[in-house]
Amino acid sequence: MQKVQKIHVKEKVILTYIVAIAIACIVFYFIIPSLLNYGEGTINTEFDKEISGGLYYYQQILLAASALILIVSIILLVFLRDLNKYRTYLKEFKKTRNKEIGMKIERIKKICLGLPSKLLLVFIIVPLVCSLLVLFMQTSYLTSSDFKLVLVIFILSTITISIANTYVRKVFTKVLIELENTSDCNIRHLGITERLLTQIIPIIAVCIVFTYLTVSSIYEKNNSELLRNYYNTQFRNDTRSKIINNETELIDLLNSVNLYADNHILFIVDNNFNFTYQTGPLSDFFKKYTAEIATSNNNHIYDYYGTAGQGTMYPVLVGNETYYIGAYYLISENDSLFNIIVVLVSLTSLCTLIIYAFAKELSDNIKAVSHSLQEISETSDSVVNSKLYITSLDEISDLKEQYNHIQKTTADLLDQIHNNQQILMERERLASLGQLIGGIAHNLKTPIMSISGATEGLNDLINEYDSSIEDPTVNYEDHHQIAKEMKDWTEKIKTHTAYMSDIITTVKGQAVVLSEDENNSFTIDELIKKVTILMRHELKNALVYLKTDIRVPLDFTLKGNVNILVQVINNMISNAIQAYNGKPDMEILLSINQNNNYLYINIIDNAGGLPNKVKEKLFKEMITTKGKNGTGLGLFMSYSSIRAHFDGDINFESEEGKGTTFTISIPLN
Repeated sequence: MQKVQKIHVKEKVILTYIVAIAIACIVFYFIIPSLLNYGEGTINTEFDKEISGGLYYYQQILLAASALILIVSIILLVFLRDLNKYRTYLKEFKKTRNKEIGMKIERIKKICLGLPSKLLLVFIIVPLVCSLLVLFMQTSYLTSSDFKLVLVIFILSTITISIANTYVRKVFTKVLIELENTSDCNIRHLGITERLLTQIIPIIAVCIVFTYLTVSSIYEKNNSELLRNYYNTQFRNDTRSKIINNETELIDLLNSVNLYADNHILFIVDNNFNFTYQTGPLSDFFKKYTAEIATSNNNHIYDYYGTAGQGTMYPVLVGNETYYIGAYYLISENDSLFNIIVVLVSLTSLCTLIIYAFAKELSDNIKAVSHSLQEISETSDSVVNSKLYITSLDEISDLKEQYNHIQKTTADLLDQIHNNQQILMERERLASLGQLIGGIAHNLKTPIMSISGATEGLNDLINEYDSSIEDPTVNYEDHHQIAKEMKDWTEKIKTHTAYMSDIITTVKGQAVVLSEDENNSFTIDELIKKVTILMRHELKNALVYLKTDIRVPLDFTLKGNVNILVQVINNMISNAIQAYNGKPDMEILLSINQNNNYLYINIIDNAGGLPNKVKEKLFKEMITTKGKNGTGLGLFMSYSSIRAHFDGDINFESEEGKGTTFTISIPLN
């Protein structure tokens, strides 16, 4: 059986918005007639089709939903065109570190972070603008019913995008977690204040608007029932005991009715539902509804969809024909539209200001904690003496309290780490000295034996000279020859003792405490000399040659502890020797050059490169390949030493099958 393919991220996001729009349109379909008090029999009937230009109500909703889904799908397909490729980009970027691939990844990151907020604005603004344009094109002015329709659209579009964004953000979060730490481009994140305003204010506005529409709908229904009963009662009482012979008498009777409001209209309809008399203008919709639907709706009449006008009519026998007398009334006042808008805008603005003030306070408190944590991570130990003051009794105060606790713990740990680092470095140095003892003994053995031989030679010359003092056959030339040979032996002794002194001085330097001589300076010549002396025995035993390529003057001066830098370089050379795995006549290159106010020290081998599992641990873990002779500090502590004592950095490039290059970069400022 073929395995069902998993839905990709892009399709999942698009499908989420499509489903949200579809659900919103279904809700829209049912909620509009209720909230806007559409007349009975005006939905999905022939009456509806004639009034709406040949489309039923459900067809209008379906058409609007299809258009919206199409537009949103096109927009999302354009913006999310590369989203499904993010894992491919990620794999390629990890292998090549290609800048162009990194830019594509950053584009996907920005989309994941910013698209939900942008779509929130689009879903709110676009439907509102489109609905307003359509309404103005139809009537050239905005009525109260049009205004309510716009509010309903606002409610549904806002709720739709808010719910969809909740799920889409979870999908995008998973993508962002996978793409974390892939490149260094800065992406602007929405602040707490902006996020609260963009997410809460629309919902508050929805609640305010929905409350208004609900209350308005209930009020209009109650008011409609009240006015209908008011006029029907009068009609019934005025016609109960009277015989009306003609239409003139009917008009006189109708004019005796007490109007509930001056803008209400009285009318008469004959047995063919023709309006024979009216005290004011009535819409064609109202007349059509009266003729076709009113009698089946208990003589209750509605004006155009959602408008405040309604009416009622009462049957009256005029001669042998049935007439209807009726009243047209307003269940709400149209002139209150401006006041309603002002109230809604004022309430929303007030909520916005309150939430902004709250969000700003919340944001400032979080920024204070974040800034303090950043100081701890980026600066010296002294910063951890700062303290955040607790000024509230909420979760922020808990956060500050925990920060202060972490700060104290961090200070203690920093002291402990500093002490442990000194101990570890000292152990590493002593361990290195232990490995050098054999080589140092071998290096000292040769000059000591040479000095011993020179001493015996000098002793023979002294005896020869002593016996020649009274010998008449020894001339002045013989005396000068003896003196010359004695001088040669003393020069050899001087050379060997100087070499021994260099070895002793170098070993002594490696045994000093790290904190000593931090501000001293040394030359490149001194550095190379110490490295060569300490590594001579290990290189000789491994039959590996150290080649130097010095492209700076030998008297070039660096500030810092030369012994620390020697230890780091020797560690890398020792690792390169071990990488050759006993192969004879191999070469290690030590090069030094200067570029852009940096001194670069490169240790290069051709030992076949590093495996991936080793690359992942370099500079991160205390690993050793030296068995019991290793301390496990290695490059981890070398990296820490260069960072701490020279404010420098260590990088490496390695290709399997070829070799590895370690680069120590030291700033010269």
